[in-house]
Amino acid sequence: MQRRVLVTGAGGFIGSHLVEALVRRGDAVRALVRYNGRGDRGALERVAPEVLANVDVVHGDVTDPVFTRRIVRDRDVVFHLASFIAIPYSYECAAQVFANNLGGALNVAQACIEAPDARLVHTSTSEVYGTAQFVPITEAHPLVGQSPYAASKIAADQCVESFVRSFGLRAVTVRPFNTYGPRQSTRAVIPAILTQLLGGRPLRLGKLSPTRDLLFVEDTVRGFLRAAECDAALGRTLQLATGVETSIADVAELCMRVTGVEAAIVSDDERVRPAASEVERLLGDPARAQEVLGWRAEVTLAEGIARVAEWLRGNLGLYRPGEYLR
Repeated sequence: MQRRVLVTGAGGFIGSHLVEALVRRGDAVRALVRYNGRGDRGALERVAPEVLANVDVVHGDVTDPVFTRRIVRDRDVVFHLASFIAIPYSYECAAQVFANNLGGALNVAQACIEAPDARLVHTSTSEVYGTAQFVPITEAHPLVGQSPYAASKIAADQCVESFVRSFGLRAVTVRPFNTYGPRQSTRAVIPAILTQLLGGRPLRLGKLSPTRDLLFVEDTVRGFLRAAECDAALGRTLQLATGVETSIADVAELCMRVTGVEAAIVSDDERVRPAASEVERLLGDPARAQEVLGWRAEVTLAEGIARVAEWLRGNLGLYRPGEYLR
């Protein structure tokens, strides 16, 4: 049966891949992209034209409650991904990040309560845990806001959870660990490394010791799709993780092996977080997602990096030489 679906944050990295997967499975997809004066559609511009032709693209902002109610009210499933995700930006403009991330989640949750059929899949982040207090991290790990971004996402998660308990909101919170893949901004470590290697530049990186649980975007999208279909997931938080941690230094070494390009690593202070804000270790436990959704990660880190490198070789011109978004 064809579902009527809304994806907020569809112009983002994960959102664009989710839109693509939904169209290919035959759903009627409405894709919300944040309005800007250029009228561009973000990462959706990189989606195949034959896919995009089947998408109802709307421009707007989830911080507007009237607009949000209008685009939600006839949907069966709402995937809420719209969020300011740049951690360094949250140090500079914390109020805007909170207004968007918490305010947007509030408006979407309220709109889903008022819609007759809507089920909400709300997007969290592994950043809500801060540095791991125990590993592997489970969904019971304490929530620690080590950056304004992380705190805004904790607030958004709690908002959705409160609506589940107070108003019977049919929602599941999906908490992916560090997702990577084609079309990603160089705010993220893997495209930051690969664009520098493929561009023939030294590797400008921040701290090399932190570890991350790195998840290929296709695996992340599969987790979202299963969460939307699973009644047993309603009212729960489910994290998507590989259960494998890799240091930034080892990621850089693997990227060099995959591409066959060697480069010196240069310390870049601009990519180092404030000391008390640095998340040193993230390693997730996928057991609950496996139990509830029947989901597990399938793409290895080496395979995923090779696929990103292949995509970047054909799209390196999309990235500004010598610069990377933060």
